[in-house]
Amino acid sequence: MHYTSLSIEALIDEFAKLPGIGRKTAQRLAMHILHEPRDEAVKLAEALIDVKDKVIRCSVCQNVTDRGADPCAVCTSRSRDRSVICVVESPVDMLAFEKTGYYKGLYHVLHGVISPLDGIGPDDIKVRELLARISTTHPSEIKEVVLALNPTIEGETTALYLARLLKPLGIFVTKIARGIPVGAELEFIDEATLSRAMEGRSAV
Repeated sequence: MHYTSLSIEALIDEFAKLPGIGRKTAQRLAMHILHEPRDEAVKLAEALIDVKDKVIRCSVCQNVTDRGADPCAVCTSRSRDRSVICVVESPVDMLAFEKTGYYKGLYHVLHGVISPLDGIGPDDIKVRELLARISTTHPSEIKEVVLALNPTIEGETTALYLARLLKPLGIFVTKIARGIPVGAELEFIDEATLSRAMEGRSAV
């Protein structure tokens, strides 16, 4: 038996599918939407649809960007240091580094890490795109690749794999310093710690 609106129940169910959102938080979000003016709910609905219809991956770095803005703003910026590429697991990790204001190089987003237990291998993430990007760039342009992956077993496995592929290409490979707790996710680390981790990076 339903003790509330079926529409509200459906909205709660959808919110509860989001990562980090429990049932109670989903209920609060649904009730918030209910009491918002209709035009605010429409804006939210339109934003959700736009994300699915208008967002693509940058053809260079694989970060998210809008259709018509490919390559992305970072890749096309003349103010970025084009000699350094920071490899991250996801777009949110890239945003975390951008918030520090310390790192001024380019990025490459893998969209995952190698995880044999989950059936995820090198071909399932953007490794091939990274290698193609480096191989088609003038040898003197890229001087360093920074491996800034989450300090998990999967992140370390991926970093070691990438290092073995990149070193024979004559690329200086580094990884961020370990001021970050093992098992932590970069998107939740404060800006000062991330800045120190990037500043204190070491050779792999």
